[in-house]
Amino acid sequence: MPQVFKVGAYWIYFWANEGKPLEPIHVHIAEGRPHQNATKVWITSAGKCIVVNNISNIPPVALRNIVRIIEARSDEVKQKWFEYFGEIRYFC
Repeated sequence: MPQVFKVGAYWIYFWANEGKPLEPIHVHIAEGRPHQNATKVWITSAGKCIVVNNISNIPPVALRNIVRIIEARSDEVKQKWFEYFGEIRYFC
């Protein structure tokens, strides 16, 4: 699974298989190494984030800070997604 970047102890990453057809652009967030029960965040075409779920129970303050960092680095996330998957679709 491609790691996009880390924020402290949290990994921000994609799964290598994001479905057929490819799901809209999003990242998973997990403390420590990636796992199935990770938090999922959609990236909008404007570079904003929508938290889909917080299955990994990241504390609210930490999650808000991570989301702000993802938004600030959304161009990097989009570039890495495109390099890995070859296309980008948006949820909104």
